[in-house]
Amino acid sequence: MTLPAPNRTPWHPTALLLVLALWLATLGNFPLWTALWSLPETHGLKATLTLGILVLVVLAATLLLLSLLVWPRWLKPAGILLLAVTASSSYFMSSYGIVIDPTMLTNVVQTDMGEALDLLSWPLLVTLALGVVLPGIWWWRQPVRAVGRGRLVAQQLGAGLLGLLLAVALLWTAFQDVASLMRNHKQLRYMVNPFNTVYAMGRVAVGRTAHAQKPLQAVGEDARLSAPPGTDPESAPLIVLVVGETARAANFGLGGYGRDTTPRLQALLGQGDMVYFSDVTSCGTNTQTSVPCMFSPLGRKGHEDADAPYENLLDVLQRAGLAVLWLDNQSGCKGVCERVPNVDTRTLDIPGLCPDGQCLDEAMLRQLPQELARLPAERRARGTVVVMHQMGSHGPAYYKRSPQALKQFQPECTSHALQECPVEHIQNAYDNSLRYTDHFLAETVQWLQAQKRPTALVYLSDHGESLGEKGLYLHGMPYRMAPKEQTHVPMLAWASKPLQRDMHWDMACLQAKAAQPWSHDNLFHTMLGLARVSTSAHAPQLDILASCTRPA
Repeated sequence: MTLPAPNRTPWHPTALLLVLALWLATLGNFPLWTALWSLPETHGLKATLTLGILVLVVLAATLLLLSLLVWPRWLKPAGILLLAVTASSSYFMSSYGIVIDPTMLTNVVQTDMGEALDLLSWPLLVTLALGVVLPGIWWWRQPVRAVGRGRLVAQQLGAGLLGLLLAVALLWTAFQDVASLMRNHKQLRYMVNPFNTVYAMGRVAVGRTAHAQKPLQAVGEDARLSAPPGTDPESAPLIVLVVGETARAANFGLGGYGRDTTPRLQALLGQGDMVYFSDVTSCGTNTQTSVPCMFSPLGRKGHEDADAPYENLLDVLQRAGLAVLWLDNQSGCKGVCERVPNVDTRTLDIPGLCPDGQCLDEAMLRQLPQELARLPAERRARGTVVVMHQMGSHGPAYYKRSPQALKQFQPECTSHALQECPVEHIQNAYDNSLRYTDHFLAETVQWLQAQKRPTALVYLSDHGESLGEKGLYLHGMPYRMAPKEQTHVPMLAWASKPLQRDMHWDMACLQAKAAQPWSHDNLFHTMLGLARVSTSAHAPQLDILASCTRPA
């Protein structure tokens, strides 16, 4: 195809900025205008007028932003970058119902190559072609007039001032209606391209810089074992904490889901050595937030407001003299395991467990014995805590998270563009991933049962998942507006008979607590109690097990 020759009349830089602002404010904000138009408040003559005013406000504000930030020296590359940002964010907002906020941007930054490839789809490529490549070619080919520096500064700042005055005047005329819309539908404020991304980038950059400049705050400096340390690594307690990925309680069979997604765990529950906690809330809606938060002593609110980095559960366990190990089959521990031995199992080459370069979670269990042997014997003699971070039900490629032998529910959605699949097929793929988590946890318990030492397993998912409810897919919604599907997570605890005797547990008491409301805030204190670590950082009232431990 022969491209048309560019207009030989050079554009004034400010005029070209206006063209870019028009594109970004209209087509670049298609998800925003679609979401607004679908609201009942935007129907009727007055409401339609308010919607038109909002379009003009976004245009004026975009012109102000571009006039301040985009100057001729970087006009062309900045335009391409803005086209790419708005097209990609528009695609994900339209397809998955997500919004762009600092947490979501952090997720993007932390995404590894495997996760990025899982998000690729033909609809995304078509969107990028229509929203970036074609307009980008036109944009790059436009000649730009040379304007004197002083004159250009005055004209561009004048255009920005005009945009500011226009935005303020328009908002003033419809302030009550606009304020009501934003108050009742808070997600809209995170859908305005490119302001959502610019704001998120600023918050993330400033937050990271400020956080990195603060010294690490110590936690539990008085940590010690409450039980006398042993001398034999083969008889000291072994505790495994499995951090689940994207498992939501709504689809967990143990919680009363209509499908049997946890048959092997159900059998273990019937033996009386396991407790399932049915009302547990996560402290975040994404891995980047939840994993550091659930290991923090500060709780959700304290962790969110912390202006400095703090040590976590693993630091306290290690300070008490225990052997600590982190096995990761995900995209990293988000800083939690930086100061303890850690192993990445994603790159292992285990026949039958690592198809297409992505290992199933059983690779961690296969690797566990040899990694335990590498830990210092004097620490293992006091006790060992292992954390296994699952790939679990990570989407959108749910079908990749279970082997063929455990695909109980058919047909599965095998597209990375979930919106292309019937909801039933998405649920099939997701439920199969939970069947595999059931298998993985049961295999881990079976391995622990074969050990001569006292053993225990705790499982807790980092966050939940939306599977199309209310037009939402995946996870990562701002916490205060997240649906329950993204915050209600499964949790369970299993203990061998020897450990139950050593801990003097009253299992009937624990079963009675199973339906009480708990949260990620309880994990730090519960794990300290389970590992028999005494420290002033331990809050017994937040320890799920404390009140069910009989006096020795």
